Amino acid sequence: MSPASTGASTTVGAASTVPDSRMAPGGPGYRRMSFALFLAGVATFALLYSTQALLPLISGDFGVSASEASWTVAAATGGLALFVIPMSALSERFGRRTVMTASLAVAVIVALLVPFASSLTALVVLRAVQGAALAGVPASATAYLAEEVRPRALITAIGLFVAGNSVGGMSGRVITGWVAQEWGWRVALGALGLVAVGCAAAFRLLLPAPRHFTRASLRPRVLARTVRDHLANPLLRRLYAIGALFMTVFGGVYTVIGYRLTDAPFSLPQGVVGSVFLVYLVGTVSASAAGRLVGRLGRRGALYLGGSTTAAGLLLSLADSLPLVLLGLVLITAGFFAGHAVASSAVSKTATHGRAQASALYQSAYYVGSSAGSTAGAVAFHAGGWAGTVGVGLLAVAGVVGITVLGSLAAARGRSRVVTRAA
Repeated sequence: MSPASTGASTTVGAASTVPDSRMAPGGPGYRRMSFALFLAGVATFALLYSTQALLPLISGDFGVSASEASWTVAAATGGLALFVIPMSALSERFGRRTVMTASLAVAVIVALLVPFASSLTALVVLRAVQGAALAGVPASATAYLAEEVRPRALITAIGLFVAGNSVGGMSGRVITGWVAQEWGWRVALGALGLVAVGCAAAFRLLLPAPRHFTRASLRPRVLARTVRDHLANPLLRRLYAIGALFMTVFGGVYTVIGYRLTDAPFSLPQGVVGSVFLVYLVGTVSASAAGRLVGRLGRRGALYLGGSTTAAGLLLSLADSLPLVLLGLVLITAGFFAGHAVASSAVSKTATHGRAQASALYQSAYYVGSSAGSTAGAVAFHAGGWAGTVGVGLLAVAGVVGITVLGSLAAARGRSRVVTRAA
């Protein structure tokens, strides 16, 4: 089946005949490309989770509960989850760079409108639109990397993009936390929008033009067939579920942690709570190290390590000691970003056609997990306090481990069949 008939780029075949034309560390354009996508990741995560550290202030301003305020996060991630597959189809037709540029442009325009929301409903609607706009970045970024970067450097390159996500998530929360403490959450969101404008402009100036992209037509039947092909692949299904479950933990923890730290026994001010998100820097390191982890432990070994690290962090965070809570957040963040980088890069390597759709399905599952985690974590916190949120997270980690075990068993059966045939 030709690439055109599957909705995929013809890059794979072309890349195999001229592999040296793709980018590699130290080669022309690689550093510009890495920094550009790093900035795209910064802007995406900073905007996507811009209200998360401000939820206690939003609750107070609008007179709503934690679970109601959490919809400002869930609406954005839900909008992204819904639109990431359509955006991936647009990227096959109009190009990865074009779609990413348009997505960031619309998202930053909405970011400048968000501070003027007159009600919680208006804020949630704007956040949903913003999330839908941002869908073009994750839908296109990993496909761009799979086409333009040599296979041996792919995990590292995707790790750098994920690291940009972690820096965006961290810087957005720190900026909004301190600005909100002095001038309120509306000014904080406006300041973050201006930062995102700068990131979006620099991204467009720096990202090299694609050299291995081949335009495909927008045919719904072809798109549907490509999506069905990916969903029929057991390994891809497992990777999608793992991404969703990891993000369920992360979304729940970071949606609720602000409420926990502003309440007794910690009673921290908003600026200090925002600074707690500096632990995202740990995610930058762990995501960048994903390639080395896979090299040493294998993909499943790296996923086991990510899951166990996350679980250990959840259990530590139950303590009423601030240092132990912070250490727990460090472990949760490190485990999550490592697991996410491993799973997302495995999707790009596993898909043999329609890479944009394969990546989009992963991103859709991932952000469905974020929406579910944000909502479930807030509801569990309302019902049972922080222990309820931790319980939701531990169930999700158990799911990651269980799915990885199933993958190990499937691989063992496959090796056994190969040996039997050879005999």
